[in-house]
Amino acid sequence: MAPTSAITSPKVTQASVPMRFVGPMKISAQASFDAAWQEKVSVPLATYEIPLWHSVGRGARVSNLCNEGIKTTLIDERMTRSILLEAKDAHQALGAWQSIQMRQQEMQDIVGQTSRFATLFNMNMQIVANLLYLRLEFNTGDASGHNMVTHAADSLMQWLLKQYPQLSYSSISGNYCSDKKATAVNGILGRGKYVVAELTVPRALCERKLNTTPEKVVDLNIKKNLLGTLMAGGVRSANAHFANMLLGFYLATGQDAANIIEGSQGMVHAEVQEGDLYFSCTLPNIIVGTVGNGKGLDFVTQNLAKLGCNQDIEVGANARRLAQICAATVLCGELSLLAAQTNPGELMQAHLKLER
Repeated sequence: MAPTSAITSPKVTQASVPMRFVGPMKISAQASFDAAWQEKVSVPLATYEIPLWHSVGRGARVSNLCNEGIKTTLIDERMTRSILLEAKDAHQALGAWQSIQMRQQEMQDIVGQTSRFATLFNMNMQIVANLLYLRLEFNTGDASGHNMVTHAADSLMQWLLKQYPQLSYSSISGNYCSDKKATAVNGILGRGKYVVAELTVPRALCERKLNTTPEKVVDLNIKKNLLGTLMAGGVRSANAHFANMLLGFYLATGQDAANIIEGSQGMVHAEVQEGDLYFSCTLPNIIVGTVGNGKGLDFVTQNLAKLGCNQDIEVGANARRLAQICAATVLCGELSLLAAQTNPGELMQAHLKLER
């Protein structure tokens, strides 16, 4: 076996993905965690699917013609890691959990030794036979927080094993997190930034710019997104193509692209309100950060700066802004595609024109 010094690391290169700024789109961020703001923002999308730029662009143009533009509300934020511990039997597992949940402040003291920004603020559990699945929920500042919470969980695991000798190690991640998997728990308890984006499109604008009517969009959303996804066995999901916009946005802003799996578990809701189209996208699991892995690349740094997500402001505010811009981007692409699909042949004609 060759000595360590003789082993050379493979050369790191870059995969080039076409990227374009789309927009601007008009966003009105509602006051929740941070101060309210309203801006017109152009967003970078990295994708091989060229029609995506045009689809999001059409939604963005519509948003500029609407009174408030796209209203975004950040409902919640958290990053999770679930550790898996093993007891002799279910009774011992339950006894350990009953004690552990009373010691959250002690556990936060351990977490504080691993990071200046990680805060343990909630825990959930499931017991299966003699197995204790402990879901730890953290705030992680401006980082998406994958490594931060794993580091914290690893230290907590070591502490718990010393405090509770009746427990033994099974895994640092028990899949109850649930990281990069389509699960119900993320939609129910949340993982990442929970954002709702809303847009009211006047009827005349809907007909003129989207070539459809509010009634047609509402009808298609019910039959395609709701019933169609139900028939397919979707897990807490009712949308046409959230993943398209999420992937393009994630790649352009230095995010872990695999998180589009849980990120795309979101819902579209549409109504006719006083003759106009009310259209919304709810995304419970937007996992984005403005610091950490991937953010040191030049193009990512430049993109985050153009999005206004590199400001010297309260910790966490840049990432929350980025998540709200992401949700608005998803809405633009979702609205445009659903509108196109209300008309026979329109979707395929666009792809043939732009990609063939």
